[in-house]
Amino acid sequence: MTVSVKFFASLREQMGCDGATVEIGEVATVADIWLQASGGKAMLPNILVSINQEYCGTNDMVSSGDEVAFFPPVTGG
Repeated sequence: MTVSVKFFASLREQMGCDGATVEIGEVATVADIWLQASGGKAMLPNILVSINQEYCGTNDMVSSGDEVAFFPPVTGG
């Protein structure tokens, strides 16, 4: 299946790109998508994630054609 991945803010800088297209097996979670798109880097525990512009968890299932977005933690002051 094909999934579109987007990285925002400091994650975009860390990954060196703003997104990717990932090919992965028939059953995949957000965490699986992260591993594939990041080249195996560990995901920080406080990263925000969305599937098709709706916030979700890292264990949520992803379907072919979905857009998965990763956001760094947001802080205010």
